[in-house]
Formats: sequence, C-alpha cells, structure tokens
Amino acid sequence: MYDDKELQEYRDLLKPPDHFEEGFDWKTVIGAIFIGFLMMPGSMYLQLVIGTGIGPAARWVTIILFAEVAKRSYTELKQQEIFLLYYMAGAAMATPFQGLLWNQYLVQSDAARMLGLTEFIPSWVAPLSDSESLVQRNFFHRDWLIPILLLFGTQLIQRIDRFGLGYTLYRITSDVEKLPFPMAPVGALGTMALAESTEDKQKSWKWRVFSIGGMIGLTFGAIYVLLPTVSGLLLMEPIRLIPIPWIELTHYTDRLLPAVATGIQLDLTLLFVGMVLPFWAVIGGLIGVIITIAANPVLFRHGILYRWHEGMGTVDTVFANNFDFYMSFGIGLGLAIAAIGIWAVLRSFGEKGAGQRGSFRDLFRSHSERGDINIWISIGIYVFSTLSYVGLCVWLVPNFPWIFFLGYGFVYTPLVSYITARMEGIAGQFVSLPLVREASFIAGARFFGYQGIEIWYAPIPIHNYGEATVQFREIELTGTSLRGIIKAEIVVFPVVMIASLLFSQFIWRLAPIPSSNYPYAQELWHLQALNTLLMQTATLEGNSLFFQALRGSYVMSGLLFGLVTYALLAVLGLPVLLIYGVVRGLGQSTPHGFILEVIGALLGRFFFLKRYGAMWRQYAPVLLAGFSCGMGLTGMFAMGFALILKSLGSLQY
Repeated sequence: MYDDKELQEYRDLLKPPDHFEEGFDWKTVIGAIFIGFLMMPGSMYLQLVIGTGIGPAARWVTIILFAEVAKRSYTELKQQEIFLLYYMAGAAMATPFQGLLWNQYLVQSDAARMLGLTEFIPSWVAPLSDSESLVQRNFFHRDWLIPILLLFGTQLIQRIDRFGLGYTLYRITSDVEKLPFPMAPVGALGTMALAESTEDKQKSWKWRVFSIGGMIGLTFGAIYVLLPTVSGLLLMEPIRLIPIPWIELTHYTDRLLPAVATGIQLDLTLLFVGMVLPFWAVIGGLIGVIITIAANPVLFRHGILYRWHEGMGTVDTVFANNFDFYMSFGIGLGLAIAAIGIWAVLRSFGEKGAGQRGSFRDLFRSHSERGDINIWISIGIYVFSTLSYVGLCVWLVPNFPWIFFLGYGFVYTPLVSYITARMEGIAGQFVSLPLVREASFIAGARFFGYQGIEIWYAPIPIHNYGEATVQFREIELTGTSLRGIIKAEIVVFPVVMIASLLFSQFIWRLAPIPSSNYPYAQELWHLQALNTLLMQTATLEGNSLFFQALRGSYVMSGLLFGLVTYALLAVLGLPVLLIYGVVRGLGQSTPHGFILEVIGALLGRFFFLKRYGAMWRQYAPVLLAGFSCGMGLTGMFAMGFALILKSLGSLQY
C-alpha cells in the first residue's frame, strides 16, 4: 500500500506548516450565527428536494462573504480564521433536528404499517402515530418534549466526544507512527484557495479555478434547483428541465435486463466528484455496476431474485434485490473488506514504508503552539462520553443486557477505530465490520430473551473514531491551533441546536414531508424506511422478515468473492483502491449516478491531467469547491423564494 503510485500523488500535495494560530475572534462568532440562521435552512431544503445539502457550499459562501467584508474594512482574514469558518460551517450543516423530520415520517409510514412495526416504535423517538402533533405538524408540542431533550443530550455528548479517542488515535498514528494520511491534503487545499483571495491575490490559480467552478455551479443550479422551485410556487406544476432525482428507465429495460434498476442521474455534481475521487476507485465502482447488470438477469432466471417482477421501478427493484440476495452478499463483501483492512494493518507494522517511526514519548510530549490536548484528558473524555452513552442506553432499554453496552464502548470501538485510523493514515480508506451492531442486537434477542425494537434507536456507544484522525490532520495542515477549534465548538453548538429546531419546524409546516414539494424525499424515503425497518424485525417474536432475507450461503459467497478479487488484483499488481471501488459498485444502492462519475474520472485522467500535469490534482478539489458554492447559492435563493411565498400564502387575514 505504501508503494501505490496514486496514493503517493495525494500524499505529496501538502506538507505540515511550521507556524500555528488559533484564528478565533469576533468574526468567528458572527460567522457561526450567519451559518446557522442563513445557510442551514437552505441546506435542509435541498436535502429534501434533491438529496444533497449545501454543506461544502455553505463553507465557501461564508468565507467569500466575510473575505469581501474584511477587504472593505481594510483588514484581512488569516488562513486560520478561514479554516475556523470552514470548520464551523461543516459542523452546522449536520442539522441534528432534521432527524426529527425523518422520525415523524417513519412512525406514520406505509413501510412501518406494512411490516407491523408502528406500535413498537418508542415514544422517545417520535410520538405515537395518532398524536395531534403529527396532524398539526408541530414540534413545539408536549409529545415531542422527550425526543427533543434526548436529541439535545446526545448531541452535547457527541461534541465533547470529538476530542476523546479520535484525538488520541490521531496523536498515535501521526506523531508516533508518522503515517502520511494521503487524503487529508485534498480537504485542506480548498480553504487555502480562499485564503489567497483575502490577501488580494485574485490572480492566483486557486482563485481563478474556484471562480470557474462557481459560475458553472450557478448556471447549472439555476436550471436544476431554482427553476423547478420558483415555477412550482407560481404555476400549477413545476417546470423540470432535468428530472429529479433521475431519469427512470427501468420500465423500458425490464424485459432486456430483468431485475436491473436502470436510469440516469443528471446531477452535474457527480461529474466533478468523479474528477476528485481517486481514478481507480471510480473505475472499480464501474466494474461493480457492470458485474451487477450482468449478474442480475442470471440470478433472476435461476430463481434467486424471485421477488422482482416486470413493472417495478428503481426503488422497488433495489429493495426486492436486496431482500433476495444483495443484503446477504453485501454482508460477505463487508467482511472481506474488513478482513483485508485488518490484514493490511497487521502487515504494515513490519513495513519500512511507514516513515521514520517515532516513540511513545512523542505521545506525551505536547506541541504547545499546535494547541495539543493532554493525552490523559483526551482519554478521560472518551471514558466519560462512553459511560454517558451506556447510562442512557440502560435507562432507555432496561431489558437489553447492559454488558453489551460496555463491550461496544470499551472493546469493539477502540479496536475498529485503531484499525481504521491506520488505514486512513496509510491508504485513505475507511474500515468497518458489517452488521456488528445488528448481530449483537439479534444475539441479545435470541440468547437473553430481549424482545422489541427500542434498542435500534438507542444511542449505543458503537463509534468508529478512526475517521476523525483525518480531520485532525487537516487542522494541522492548515496551521490552525486546536484551541481555536475548541472555542469554535463552544460557540457553534447552541447556534446549531436552536436554528436546526426552528427551521425543521418551519419547513415541516410548509408542507407534509415527504410530499410533491420535496421530490427526493417522496421518491426515496420509502425505500430507506423499508430497508431500515426490515432489519428491526429481527428482534421481534415470530418469523422475522430479516431472517427470511438473511442467507448464510450468500454471505459466504460475498466473503469469498471479495477475498478472491483482492488476491487477483494483488497478483496482477493493480491499484489497491480498485477493490474498494468494486465493492462500492456491488453495494446495490441506486447506480444511476455512476455514469457521470465515470465520465468525470475519465476527463480528469485522460484530458485534464495530460493538459495540466500534476497540478490537476490540486485544481480538481478547488474546482469542485467552487461548483458546490455556485450550487449552494442557487439552493439558498430557491429556499428564500419558497419560505417567503409559502409564508405569505399561509398568513391569516
């Protein structure tokens, strides 16, 4: 893995700086308020309309606005101040109370009624389906008090928890083991592009590339998002020149390609994502999709995909195929990837390519300018947060064996987090063991007599903190002191919680969710509910639908396929990222976006890389950032029109 050429290209994009600053001041506080009350509603609206928010765009819009204000105030934004705005915008776009919108749908959904689970969903997740608050579409009702308080408490623990085990693993993998974290520079380069603009260097390549991407995003967003939204408010039917979320073709190809979901997703974002993602990971995804297209008709003819029938659309086809085969096969693939990751981590300990390894003394030697946290405080935060999760789970699900909660937090979580941290540090890949959480729930039901579905909604302490190591590496690469990050978290948390609740309420009152006003939610939430609730039937009495769908032979076939494919790639000397792409393509999510993603990868590899050379690796993420900014601006305009016109329409005169 250390010798992979593509990973080496990403690894060498950026080096750590010698100077660090906090970057926290009054601009940061104003930025938090701006993000929470102006950016967040647009992101929430786009999530329901097209399935993607404006997370990246919110960051860029905030930075650009503050940079322009700073220029006119005869001052400038430092790179660290820009990164804090960037960081806070990402934290704010999590919109925690948007989960309540999903919960209110779930308790009323056709999927819950069809699977007979409506009565089992606990009241601390959402009120009962006959609650007045659901009819009135009102979160400010006494029936929502416990779900809101519980969500607030878990979010507070999560904010504190960010500086626990994840930070400890970062210090181990970065300071002690000196791993390179090849994908971290990609995330850091975007903020550095805008740092140049604040220094009156608009002629730099980063600012020019960002501006080009922004104009493309504005143009496409006007057609894809703004036109349907505004026309839907003024006319009987919205004008959609580009279908959202995709062009459905399954009904036209079901005879030629039985049990294959076909369609084209024309979201131009996918094109730019394909340019940024590692080339072989995208090609691997394409191979996985091609294998699926070839295999599904064969599986159908042999009676394996027996639930599919002609006339099914994408959503029903994907769910039926998952139930019959791909859920079990995907579990096997996940086990194969986990086994490969663990093996790679064990092998990496003996490889010289890891760099000049430090010693454990480096773990306890704080870099004061970098704002390092004492490692014992970090471990204490991890212990405190884990015990808090355990206490909540014992209170919410008293019938489930508590020993499982301790095992989740103090055995499984540290193990898988360290494996992932090393994989992120070596190859930029995330490692997860599939269905560990689900299997433990089922074991609790089978061997300890637990019956119910409350455990599926409890805040159990299964986390993978390995991914957090990349975020800390990005903070270091931008020269931002960790003290500034901690102060930003303290400021942004109350803003996020208040704004998220207010705008969740406002958007829900405008129209039922899902409905024709929110096409993405209307199209895909039913599939997501079916997949979610199907798993939850495993802890109920009787012949669970989950066990009808789970086949041991299919799990083993997925495991063997993953291991054999990896071994074959290793023998042929092909890139390690290819195997992860193949698994992603076989994941049986909606495959309609792969076409544009592959086109983007091919353009980047065979046109732009040849034209601009190695600099294209730096151009691509900045171009994507600019495009996301342009798309986000149109989403904000659309949200503004919708909120203003619908609010006027609902006023009582």
